Amino acid sequence: MNRGNLPRTVGELKAAGHQQRGVKAEIRDNLLAILRAGGDPWPGIVGFDRTVLPQLERALLAGHDIVLLGERGQGKTRLLRTLVGLLDEWTPVIDGSELGEHPYEPITAESKRRAAELGDDLPVSWRHRSERYAEKLATPDTSVGDLIGDVDPVKVAQGRSLGDPETIHFGLVPRSHRGIIAVNELPDLAERIQVGLLNVMEERDIQIRGYTMRLPLDVLLVATANPEDYTNRGRIITPLKDRFGAEVRTHYPLDVDDEIDLVRQESQLVAEVPDSLIEVVARFVRNLRESAAIDQRSGVSARFAVAAAETLAAAALRRAALTNEDEPVARPIDLDAIPDVLRGKLEFEAGEEGRETEHLTHLLRMATAETARYAFAGLDLSPLEDAIGEGRIVTTGERVPATDVLNALPELPVLHEVAERVGVKPTDSAGRIASAVELALEALYLSRRLAKDADAEDGTAVYGI
Repeated sequence: MNRGNLPRTVGELKAAGHQQRGVKAEIRDNLLAILRAGGDPWPGIVGFDRTVLPQLERALLAGHDIVLLGERGQGKTRLLRTLVGLLDEWTPVIDGSELGEHPYEPITAESKRRAAELGDDLPVSWRHRSERYAEKLATPDTSVGDLIGDVDPVKVAQGRSLGDPETIHFGLVPRSHRGIIAVNELPDLAERIQVGLLNVMEERDIQIRGYTMRLPLDVLLVATANPEDYTNRGRIITPLKDRFGAEVRTHYPLDVDDEIDLVRQESQLVAEVPDSLIEVVARFVRNLRESAAIDQRSGVSARFAVAAAETLAAAALRRAALTNEDEPVARPIDLDAIPDVLRGKLEFEAGEEGRETEHLTHLLRMATAETARYAFAGLDLSPLEDAIGEGRIVTTGERVPATDVLNALPELPVLHEVAERVGVKPTDSAGRIASAVELALEALYLSRRLAKDADAEDGTAVYGI
């Protein structure tokens, strides 16, 4: 829509046939239009197609305020931010109004006065949908004034009486009028502050400093919460919880493919990480979520998987700098960097102190073995095993270039098959081929068909018999 051709006064807006809609009706109409056209209302959201999204869509179509309930790192905030795409691209507001009121329905004293004085000449400006979404992280120091509003001492000092509604400095919720307000980690909000939201959600008025100001606010209130919050850090008070029309439970990706897609989408990689290693990371995170050693009440965030992939890429980039390789490509040896770097992102069960790295290394090896088993299913790796048995020794490490890994082995047809199984072509770079070969060697080691001598001090690993 070309904003330059849009109406600039109430009279022009009426002449153009503009119809006023509430924000929930606006979202409903736009969501239905996208669904009927076969479009995707939730770009960038992975793994929720058959579970979370249908529930969320029903809640929005019903016009409900919504709580997204789930462990950390399940994409709750990302999902809320996509709601912006369901708003009209441009919406008319009274030019200069503090709360972005619709030209047909002023709600503050000043806007009502201007509308009465100017009539159809009341100036109109247009607000982009990106300006109609506000987000607040609930913290213990959040005040009623932050969310609802407070008396502005400057306005009082200018001569207005304390009871004058125009002395109010509006908080985030009124300023989100005709838009979406998202409150992250709602249970962390002090209970006395949560009470301040009750009238906003039900009666649509606000109470400040002992007097009530009737404001017919038009907002969609959405919030996130962690299930643990209900018992440990805080809770959503019952009257407020009752006012939310829908509670939608989120989850971590249910399929390995979804986890892989999520890591690929969210990670910022400084070097190439082959798909096989991204799959190892995805399976590793899934193993962590099933481990009894990890505190599952806290969860294993998708951000952990993203950070793991980025750590792999960083390890490859560092090796390329040390060995003067032109194209940095991550190899299985780089997986060793993940436990030490990222163990602080996890919460372990009591009694596991001192065994954190041991647990992570074990689960990472399981993930590597699972990935290799699927990748090389039905492929006979005996020729590679025999080559090592004949006295070939393959050394890899953080200072060993890919060409050294490949030169340590004879030309074997099975190596081409290994590379092909993980999507590597014979014409690809030495780094990609070496990564595939290392995965095969690691598979033989984890199935106890090869020995492996790792030196933590210089970061090398030697495969032999």
